[in-house]
Amino acid sequence: MAFFFLKRKARFFTHEEASRVLEAIRSSEQKTSGEIRVFIESRCKYVNPIDRAAELFWLLQMDHTQERNAVLIYIASKDHQVAIWGDDGIHKIAGPDFWKNEIGLVINHFRHNAYAEGLVLAIHDIGDLLSQHFPYKPTTDKNELPDDIIFGH
Repeated sequence: MAFFFLKRKARFFTHEEASRVLEAIRSSEQKTSGEIRVFIESRCKYVNPIDRAAELFWLLQMDHTQERNAVLIYIASKDHQVAIWGDDGIHKIAGPDFWKNEIGLVINHFRHNAYAEGLVLAIHDIGDLLSQHFPYKPTTDKNELPDDIIFGH
């Protein structure tokens, strides 16, 4: 779980960019029982975006996955903040360095106004890690959480 800052863009995604992010979520989740969601809002209610990501994680009931393997990517666009929150099952496996590296990847792309590209790469990396430790089981797995980008205020 980590956070960093990003530069603001007037409109965060085009429709095509949002579609690419959604496709990355769906294709990543086809390989794993894990769940990945993206939450974007303009302002972070707290000084520390990790606290906000954790709050949203529980509000969205992402902690209710059977294997505790859900991941939330949180963005506060006007406050220039990003955080990633992984549930206990995946966080124990990934450790803090994995999350820091993913945040670095996202931030590097965001600095070049490549918002969708940064998120897509991070989503695929997270999906690959999830698939290694929580592989998809066609007879028992189900999509436990919606595959959508959540836009807050």
